[in-house]
Amino acid sequence: MAGTGILAFSSPPPKVCKNTSVSCSCSASVVVTPTIQQSSDTNTDNGNIAPKSSKKFSYRRASPSVRWPHLKTTQNHPSSDTHLAVVSPTLTNVVDDGGFEVETSNSDGKGESRDVEGLEPLEISDESQEVLGRVSKTRVKKMNKLALKRAKDWRERVKFLTDRILALKQGQFVADVLDDRKVQMTPTDFCFVVKWVGQENWQRALEVYEWLNLRRWFSPNSRMLATILAVLGKANQEALAVEIFMRAEPALGNTVQVYNAMMGVYARNGRFNKVQELLDSMREKGCEPDLVSFNTLINARLKAGSLVPSLAIELLNEVRRSGLRPDVITYNTLLSACSRHSNLEEAMKIFDDMETHSCQPDLWTYNAMISVYGRCGMSYKAEQLFKDLESKGFFPDAVTYNSLLYAFARERNVDKVKEICEEMVEMGFGRDEMTYNTIIHMYGKQGQHDLALKLYRDMKLSGQNPDAVTYTVLIDSLGKANKITEASSVMSEMMNAGVKPTLQTYSALICGYARAGMQVEAVETFDCMLRSGIRPDRLAYIVMLDVFLRCNEIKKATMLYHEMIHDGFTPDSAIYEAMLRALNSENKVEDIQELIRHMEELCDMTPQALSSLLVKSECCDHAADMLRSGVSNGYAVDHENLLSILSSYSSSGRHLEARELLQFLREHTETPNQLLTEALVVVLCKASELDAALKEYSNARDFGFFGRSCTMYESLVQGCIENERLADASQVFSDMRLYGVEPSESILQAMVMVYCKMGFPETAHHLIILAEMKGILFDKCTIYVDVIEAYGRLKLWQKAESMVGNIRQRHASVDRKVWNALIQAYAVSGCYEQARAVFNTMMRDGPSPTMVSINGLLQALIIDGRLNELYVVIQELQDMGFQISKSSILLMLDAFVQAGNVYEVKKIYHGMKAAGYFPSMHLYRIMIRLFCKGKRIRDVEAMVSDMDQAGFQPDLPIWNCMLKLFSGIEDYKKTAQIYQQLQEAGLQPDEDTYNTLIIMYCRDRRPEEGLSLMHEMRKVGLDPKLDTYKSLISAFGKMQLPEQAEEIFDELCSNGYKLDRSFYHTMMKIYRNSGNHSKAENLLSMMKEAGVEPSLATMHLLMLSYGSSGQPQEAENVLTNLKQTGFNLTTLPYSTLIDSYLRNGDHDIAIQKLMEMKKEGLEADHRIWTCFIKAASLSQHTNEAIFLLNALRDAGFDLPIRLMTERSELLVSEVDNCLQKLEPMEDDAAFNFVNALEDLLWAFELRATASWVFQLAIKRCIYRQDVFRVAEKDWGADFRKLSAGSALVGLTLWLDRMQDASLQGYPDSPKSVALITGMAEYNMVSLNSTLKACLWEMGSPFLPCKTRSGLLVAKAHSLRMWLKDSPFCLDLELRDSPSLPELNSIQLIEGCFIRRGLVPAFKDITERLGLVRPKKFARLALLSEEKRNKVIKADIEAGKRMFEKSKTKTQNRRSRMIKKFRRKFNPKANVNK
Repeated sequence: MAGTGILAFSSPPPKVCKNTSVSCSCSASVVVTPTIQQSSDTNTDNGNIAPKSSKKFSYRRASPSVRWPHLKTTQNHPSSDTHLAVVSPTLTNVVDDGGFEVETSNSDGKGESRDVEGLEPLEISDESQEVLGRVSKTRVKKMNKLALKRAKDWRERVKFLTDRILALKQGQFVADVLDDRKVQMTPTDFCFVVKWVGQENWQRALEVYEWLNLRRWFSPNSRMLATILAVLGKANQEALAVEIFMRAEPALGNTVQVYNAMMGVYARNGRFNKVQELLDSMREKGCEPDLVSFNTLINARLKAGSLVPSLAIELLNEVRRSGLRPDVITYNTLLSACSRHSNLEEAMKIFDDMETHSCQPDLWTYNAMISVYGRCGMSYKAEQLFKDLESKGFFPDAVTYNSLLYAFARERNVDKVKEICEEMVEMGFGRDEMTYNTIIHMYGKQGQHDLALKLYRDMKLSGQNPDAVTYTVLIDSLGKANKITEASSVMSEMMNAGVKPTLQTYSALICGYARAGMQVEAVETFDCMLRSGIRPDRLAYIVMLDVFLRCNEIKKATMLYHEMIHDGFTPDSAIYEAMLRALNSENKVEDIQELIRHMEELCDMTPQALSSLLVKSECCDHAADMLRSGVSNGYAVDHENLLSILSSYSSSGRHLEARELLQFLREHTETPNQLLTEALVVVLCKASELDAALKEYSNARDFGFFGRSCTMYESLVQGCIENERLADASQVFSDMRLYGVEPSESILQAMVMVYCKMGFPETAHHLIILAEMKGILFDKCTIYVDVIEAYGRLKLWQKAESMVGNIRQRHASVDRKVWNALIQAYAVSGCYEQARAVFNTMMRDGPSPTMVSINGLLQALIIDGRLNELYVVIQELQDMGFQISKSSILLMLDAFVQAGNVYEVKKIYHGMKAAGYFPSMHLYRIMIRLFCKGKRIRDVEAMVSDMDQAGFQPDLPIWNCMLKLFSGIEDYKKTAQIYQQLQEAGLQPDEDTYNTLIIMYCRDRRPEEGLSLMHEMRKVGLDPKLDTYKSLISAFGKMQLPEQAEEIFDELCSNGYKLDRSFYHTMMKIYRNSGNHSKAENLLSMMKEAGVEPSLATMHLLMLSYGSSGQPQEAENVLTNLKQTGFNLTTLPYSTLIDSYLRNGDHDIAIQKLMEMKKEGLEADHRIWTCFIKAASLSQHTNEAIFLLNALRDAGFDLPIRLMTERSELLVSEVDNCLQKLEPMEDDAAFNFVNALEDLLWAFELRATASWVFQLAIKRCIYRQDVFRVAEKDWGADFRKLSAGSALVGLTLWLDRMQDASLQGYPDSPKSVALITGMAEYNMVSLNSTLKACLWEMGSPFLPCKTRSGLLVAKAHSLRMWLKDSPFCLDLELRDSPSLPELNSIQLIEGCFIRRGLVPAFKDITERLGLVRPKKFARLALLSEEKRNKVIKADIEAGKRMFEKSKTKTQNRRSRMIKKFRRKFNPKANVNK
């Protein structure tokens, strides 16, 4: 946790220091170890003494008879019931008590040491000294019996009076006891009374002192003053002690004893400056300090701060300079400080100095050294010194054993700890509180909390009373283990046992609550601590600040921080960082500045440290100011802080501030500009401003600043990679190598990937070889996989194969990913056999293949085009025990989709669907695209439905495919529905959508709506394609709206579009159809101005324009110009000219132009043949047709005239050969030739011949194979693009096949049968009108589709019945007429190819009745003219009557509704009525 500190704990036992630490962090540890101190009894914190517990722990082994039981010494000191503990020998010279040392140290060595210890002034009696074996300097060596009796009497008197005073209840006064003079007391007796009472209750001791002053029975002497100062010092009542000392009479106060006592008060709180002032004051007043004074000064100095190097020797020299000789207590004080701070080096210096100056060490000295060794983790040294004690003349005491016990407990050596405990018991030392505390702490550190709690229970059962240290250690251990409930229970037991929690106890529990996230309980515990009178120490403040900051209680944290500062404490850097971050988030600039000022003044932080802390706190503006301040004051620029500040500026877009900071640093530092340039480059890279970084880098390179910073190059390379600027990354890396900067392993890996992506696997491979030569071995196989895959993409599978071979030589086994990459490399090149060999190697040597390996095999087959072998390989793999995964099936599905194999796609898809899983969105998309391309409407709709079941929604590309599908089959109503669904799905139409819809409107002869949609498209910022413009222009031309077409064309020209030749050709056709031939001629000049040279096709269109307008002479002029311009003429312009003359009826001129063409060296080809055959098919008389065909025969092509005059069965092979020659020719030569030939043969009743020619065309794929689809159970037919004669032949054949199917009952028919005719015209003949006229004449059930134009639909049942029963269908066989008719059997009327005999009836019916149903038309057509006239008249009259009747009904219904409305809204009229 932020601001984690280390809590120090103290406990009351005398002579032995119990050191514990409690931390909120996992790294902190609790240390319980004995250390050597110089006094008896303490209960202190860092400056405030906590109130003593009701059951004070006294270290009973302080008695010599207990410490050395084998010496048989007698105990001769006050009973422990009075709680007066006698200390170890030679401690009379120390005023300050060493008490329990409390130290914290992080287990990782990074924690700070916090001492919370108090030192008590000692008053050791002469009797005590005698018992301890040392002769007192204040008494005679031998006492008589009277003196011994008096000594016994004063003890009894003091004990009697002490017990009476301590027995007083609240509200009773000490004066009541003292005024009752039951015992005669001397001034010395009263000194002991004040001391003994003060050990239990400092307030009562102060009452005794004040009572003596008020009564003035016994004028307080210097000894009494020193005694009360010592009592107040132990109680941490520094203010009262100072007041009593200041008001004391000079005669009493200016004595060494009093000064020493007051110095002890200050020393207890580590106030070294105050102690120094008193020492100086003593000298000024002529009171010479003694050794006790200096020992107290040393103790204060050691408490005021850590033991810096050489400080101990300096303090010793200071004592010697004063003319005094440091005694063993002086050295022991310093060694105790070394023990607290685990400073072995200084301890060794002090011990050496002690030996150098012939100061004899005592047992306390050796105990301190054992403690130092134990704390520094040198248990073997501690054990060695322990074993050498007897040789030095000392016997180990309980403190010695506990110090050694701690040394091994610190190392968690449980066996050794047990061994030492057993030895203690054998030597007569039982387990005491310190022993239990040490072992409990050891178990807590090991996480064996159950054993720690068990030992705690055993401790209580053995009669040992757990003290504050015991409870604190348990609470701390449980809190660190997140067993906060158990920790709270231990706290409750502590309170119930009457042991008052110390500061460290509260701190441990607060830390536990904080760690468990129980902020409320932590705050409540902190408040309880304050109510109990315990002031927080630094760590307690830090923990609570952290709690408040985590709860975002910034206001409370700020108030607590000010209290902390007021008490003289400062937070650590982590808490400052958290506070700065919190204040920065609230934008409290003034509070941040105050914290900065405190860190400067109170913490002595340098600008560099402050800048670093502010950077971590994200206060970059303040950090930049501190950086400027530091540089101005001569500090060096901290590179990391600079980079962090610049990065923050860059990430927030504050590039100006970043540049200003850099400029300031360049002006105020001697650092080369290269460093700042590199820093700026790195920051710009981190801020994702790669262009600026590259520019700065390029400028520096141009000026000769060749950077040696690996970080800069790495940042540039990484930035280029992230932005996919691989070429720049390659350049930077090349510079890096050129300037001798050694690339790191990560950069090498990144560059290998870059070169693989750039398609340079050889370079990447070279980098790997260089890295291996330098000892860099890439652990990740992905590096090798990338190179192998890159080789594979370039189809360099041989090099990939070689690389894998090298890997096999260096490694015992090859990673599966490497094998799979090699299989993939083979697959890209379609090398299935090599991939299969690798697969077999994996099967034999391992690792076993995976689905990736299998997919590689399948892909190799797919790329090699061996789709037919996929199922074989799949079966082999299944026989080997492999399960074919979904990815493999999807791969096969994708392959068949790409191949356009609808059958296999549907088969695989239905198998997947049956297995319960569906393809990905990508496969749905390409399958729907495939079905749309094949115009498989039902499959598309089923696929969309399956997508919805699989949880996919069609995306815009799918909707666009469906739009193109229905637009392509001219189902415009469905197209509109699809577009509506697209909008309901919340998708925005894109360019493809708009273009499809506009083209749809153009095909549906609604160019105005298409134009409106184009304007809408432009409003949303999309531009139509040129093909869309072309479709609009063409549609307006077909609708005879040349002005709108010309407007669009002019707009394109004016907007600078580069139009191709097809636009000009389209406009020429429009002008031709509209008869505006002058504009067609002007287009030639416009084409030349636009840089588009007119081609032969252009001139051909111009000639067509003239020819269609009946101006063949103008067309001939164009041909003459072509000859003059040197065009390499073909038969195309001649065919256009000849066709124009034939259309105009000038057959002789047409034949003349044919002869001219032959003279010019051009032989008649399919174009000329088609023109003459087409003209012959439109001839009214057979003689005219024969004349034209003879002319064609004279030109070298006699096949048509022979088909007309000879037996056609003999000419089948010749026709087939002719079609075979025409197939590869351009301009649909074979298609147009067959269409013209079919018209000719049908017109002159050679229909059997027409039939086998039609079937030859299907066989040669000149006509589509699915022109009629009876065998596919579809029964539909598609006659679009066929000529009228071809369509009539196809219609007859189709009806014949449907008749056979209906009679045989197979194949089944659908519910309705569709005949697609289209709306286009072929040679000015409407196929739709021609087929309708034929079907209407036959009385068929076919009717026009209401939703689509160019589509005729019949119900299957009606169609079958008609085919069976209609007289028109009794004989559908096509036969040739025995002889040619004199007249053409077909007549062209209003774009319709109709049987000549039907023309009068057709005109009569359509002009008088309009479009009627086929059956009615057939009945009327069969009637004579007279009867038909009567029927038509009757029908007209009946229609009029029906209209009048319907009109009357409508009027009556309207009248009733009006009356009903009036009655409803006019109730008064109803009442009157």
